[in-house]
Amino acid sequence: MIQSSKQVRSLPPYLFSIFHKKKVALTAQGVDVIDLGIGAPDLPTPPFIIDRLAEEIRKPKNHKYSPYGGCREFREAVADFYRSHYDVELDPETEVLTLIGSKEGIAHLISAVLDPGDGVLAPDPGYPVYQSAIHLAHGSTIRFPLDEENSYAPLFNQISPRDISRSKMMLLNYPNNPTGGTVELDTFEEAVRFAKEHKLSLIHDAAYDLVTFGDYKAPSLLQVPGAKEAAVEFGSLSKTFNMSGWRLGYVVGNKELIRSLSVYKSNMDTSQFLPIQLAGVTALRSDFSSVRANNRTYEQRLDLMMNAFSGMNIQAEKPKGTFFLWARVPDGYTSQGFSEKMLDEAGIILTPGTAFGQKGEGYFRMSLSVPIERLHEASIRMKKAMKGG
Repeated sequence: MIQSSKQVRSLPPYLFSIFHKKKVALTAQGVDVIDLGIGAPDLPTPPFIIDRLAEEIRKPKNHKYSPYGGCREFREAVADFYRSHYDVELDPETEVLTLIGSKEGIAHLISAVLDPGDGVLAPDPGYPVYQSAIHLAHGSTIRFPLDEENSYAPLFNQISPRDISRSKMMLLNYPNNPTGGTVELDTFEEAVRFAKEHKLSLIHDAAYDLVTFGDYKAPSLLQVPGAKEAAVEFGSLSKTFNMSGWRLGYVVGNKELIRSLSVYKSNMDTSQFLPIQLAGVTALRSDFSSVRANNRTYEQRLDLMMNAFSGMNIQAEKPKGTFFLWARVPDGYTSQGFSEKMLDEAGIILTPGTAFGQKGEGYFRMSLSVPIERLHEASIRMKKAMKGG
C-alpha cells in the first residue's frame, strides 16, 4: 500500500481548503454562499501592472529560467522600495531574495533553518501555515499568547525561560493576521533585543504592511538599528497590489538566513516566471496611488461592518491594518458554534478563531475581500440568523 510520510499523514488538512469544499457543496445545493473566510483580494490587479506583464511575456528571452535568487531588476526594486518607504538600505545581491509568494518563502526558511526537534516561538492566535511549516520541518511549535488587553502585541517578558531555551526561531506578523493588531517601532526594538539576547532568528511576516487605514503607517522591523544581525522580513505583492494568484514576494534582511533559504530554494525551485517579476518591478516603482485607493475601499467596507456589528451587539475594535475584522462571538456561543450557525442559517463562511490557535476561542475572523453590496447582504443575513428567523 502506498502511503504518505508520517509528517504529511499527521498534518491537519489546510483549513481554507476545507471551507472551499463546504462552499462547493452548499453552492451545488443552490445556497447563495457569501465567503468571508479566506483573505483573497477581490479587487483587480492595476492595469499598469498587467500591461507590463503583457509587454514582457512577448519577449522570447523572458521564457528561460530565472536566476535562482530572482532577477536583478526585481531585487533592486525591492531595495529601492525599502529605501524610499522605510529609509532602510539593502544590498540587492545578499540581502534580498525573490520568492514565489511569501507563504512559500516562510515555509522554506523554516525547513532551511530547523533541525529535527528545534522549537519555534509562534504567535497564538496566528496564521495556520506557521504551525504546518514547523511540523513539516520536524520542528516543535511553542506558542506565545497575543492578548486583546495588550492590543495583540507580544509580551516578551512573559515567555518562560524553558520555552526560550527550547527555541531557535521566533515568528512575528504585523499588521497581524488574524487579529488586525498593529504595533509601533518600539515593539520591534524590543523584539530585536529579545532575539539577540537569546540567540534567536527573528522572522517577521509583513504581508499586510501597506494595507493600512487613516494616518497609520506600519513600521518595518528592519528600521530597528542592528535588526539585520538577527532578523529577516517577508513581503508580498499579493495584498498590496491584488496579485495573489501571481505568486510574487520577497525576503530581506540577514545575509546568513537569506543565504540558507537561497540554497534550500535552489534545490527546490527555479524562482518565479521572469515576466511576473518584471511586472512586480513596475508595481514597486509605482506611485502607490492604486494601493491608497484599495485601502479606501477596504475602509468603507470596514466601516459598514463595524456599524452592522454594533447593531448586533458584536464587539470588535476597528483595526488600523489588514482587511480582516476580528470580533468576539456573541454570548452563549463558541467560536466553532457561531461559525457553523452562520454557515447553516445564513450561508456565510466565517473563520472560527480557534482555527488560529487556542487563544482564538471566543472570536471569529471576517474577511472584507468581497464587494460592499455582498457585505451589506451578509450583515442582513447575520442579523436575521441571530434573531432566529
